[in-house]
Amino acid sequence: MDFAAASAWINGFLSSVGAAVFVPIIMIIMGLVVRMKPKDAISSGILLGVAFTGMSMLISYMGNIISPVGEAMLKHIGINLPILDGGWTTMAAIAWSWPYAILMFPLMIVINIIMLIANKTDTFNADLWNVWGKIFTAVGVVGLTGNVVLAFVIAAIQIVFELKTADLFADEINELTGIPGVTCTHKMVFLAAIYYPIDKLLRKIPALNHKADAEALHEKVGIFAENHVLGFILGCLFGLLGQYDLGKLLTLGVQCAMCLTLFPVISKYFMEALSPISEAVSDYMHGKFEGRKLVVGLDWPFLGGSNEIWLTVIWGIPVTVVFAFLLPQNQILPFAGIVNIALAVPAYLVTKGNLPRMIILATIGVPIFLLVGTAFAPFISHLATSTGAVAAKALGSAGLISNSSIDGPWFTYAFSQFLDIANGNPLPLGMLIVWLAGYGLMYHDLSKEQKARKAAASAEAVEE
Repeated sequence: MDFAAASAWINGFLSSVGAAVFVPIIMIIMGLVVRMKPKDAISSGILLGVAFTGMSMLISYMGNIISPVGEAMLKHIGINLPILDGGWTTMAAIAWSWPYAILMFPLMIVINIIMLIANKTDTFNADLWNVWGKIFTAVGVVGLTGNVVLAFVIAAIQIVFELKTADLFADEINELTGIPGVTCTHKMVFLAAIYYPIDKLLRKIPALNHKADAEALHEKVGIFAENHVLGFILGCLFGLLGQYDLGKLLTLGVQCAMCLTLFPVISKYFMEALSPISEAVSDYMHGKFEGRKLVVGLDWPFLGGSNEIWLTVIWGIPVTVVFAFLLPQNQILPFAGIVNIALAVPAYLVTKGNLPRMIILATIGVPIFLLVGTAFAPFISHLATSTGAVAAKALGSAGLISNSSIDGPWFTYAFSQFLDIANGNPLPLGMLIVWLAGYGLMYHDLSKEQKARKAAASAEAVEE
């Protein structure tokens, strides 16, 4: 079996099962390796699959009820945007159509193992399903340079950054979610490097520098911060924006209320499924790596119990529509990617769940997604047609397709296209320098916080 055939088979398998099957299989295998009882490993794996499926169903449902609102708003505004938004599935199809895609699996695993042994990371990345994110970056490099070796070098750098970023946010994720021994290795977190310096400035504003998560909001406004009430209010507001009649408006209100009510419920199953596995991995790895506390890297959905994430995502929908209309450089019609999780998750981690600052960061982030989606459109569309990807069948009126919610858009564009300076385009290289500067500042500050936290924990342990 050649690389192209192997990649096509893997693409077909992953498309047929998705994260809801693939990730639990990995977790069951991991559980057995770290000597969990088979019945416990299988039970936790299946429950994790249930949690993934439940979260995916809710997100899909929310997309189905919210996307028409965005379409209606665009129709009433009367703008013409020729690039079709194919969502993340377009990116995955393009990535897996690359003949060398299959090689990204061993590269990711080997780098992770080397870094664990060398004590350069405390994260074991079990999120193999999202390996396509690395493949897509590599495909971007090949599309620009034609150099396959360089593409894998850039992908390897991305893998290292994912592990180091997962380490950086591990303690905070534990505090925010209450789930021990897990962190997030998804590429969407890379936008934190852009958000962090901005958030550092926002914290200097007294009104924005106090506890302001959904729980604190509930204490101040009472019933109006209840998930179901807030969801109903937001749904009705969206109905007004879409110029819905009264019946459709109220129906949308109840549907949004249902979504915000059930997201935290589903998240509890992630906790129930992941806790036994993460504890078993931690105990096993403690024996192998004495004195170290290792964590398991996962996809973002286990963070889905955060009301702040969903409120920010919902806020981002009308903001995306407005920017799609106002930005003269934007040519992409937001559709499949309009429910943009990648907008909110890095804001959630950077602000530690401060909702007002999350909304400000998301508003700043929307143009980044639209402009990167527009910039990638010719490249993505060419690959879609040249490789015969399914996405080619859905090309927009201008024969162009892209995604308005590319994960880690700044990083993806900068790292895959910075060599375009040879063709007279300095923008990606400039973006690369800015991202590295933001990441360096974030890494310095959060590493300092981690050391202080560990020192405090050690002092407390000595006192006891």
